[in-house]
Amino acid sequence: MKQYGAEFFGTFWLVLGGCGSAVLAAAFPGVGIGLLGVSLAFGLTVLTMAYAIGHISGCHLNPAVSIGLWAGGRFPANKLLPYIVAQVLGAIVAGGVLYVIATGKAGFDVAGGFASNGYGEHSPGGYSLTAALVTEVVMTMMFLLIILGATDERAPKGFAPLPIGFALTLIHLISIPVTNTSVNPARSTGVALYVGDWATAQLWAFWVAPIVGALLGAAIYRFIGKPDTK
Repeated sequence: MKQYGAEFFGTFWLVLGGCGSAVLAAAFPGVGIGLLGVSLAFGLTVLTMAYAIGHISGCHLNPAVSIGLWAGGRFPANKLLPYIVAQVLGAIVAGGVLYVIATGKAGFDVAGGFASNGYGEHSPGGYSLTAALVTEVVMTMMFLLIILGATDERAPKGFAPLPIGFALTLIHLISIPVTNTSVNPARSTGVALYVGDWATAQLWAFWVAPIVGALLGAAIYRFIGKPDTK
């Protein structure tokens, strides 16, 4: 239960910090943090939580990561569903907290997106479904490669949160214009439920693509990361 609690609060922090920066601070008059700031905020949530709860739950914060770690032989199957449930619940609660804060400003409307992921007319840059799926698959695949490599027992000890946090920052810098960046089904669900309408109608893509990408990343690392035998 401590592990599940850690995943709940870790994912809560990821959604509140990452999506919160997008909703509240990205376009704030005069000092808006923009795409760069939002990207950094997502990376910092993972970096800080990796040090805070990595020794408790592994700090997955993401159903796709949990599935990828399972496929990579790093995570037991019997904990997979409880981890995913804890992550999704943490994301939804964080979305609720962010909704309460955001609606405290007159004129705020979740129809503006509320940091939801989308494609077509709901892509920040107007990118197609195909572009969105390819982006999410490839970005999640690379994320898993980095996670599996950074946490390999042969990697330098104690530094894994840094490349993982920087990787998530880089992923956002690349893909915010395409999908608003998911690579995390819990993060997508946590805000889409408050928007409803198109956000929930398109949510399937941000479950399917990250999971496919995670499985590909795990398969690739199992091949390239396997120690040579003499």
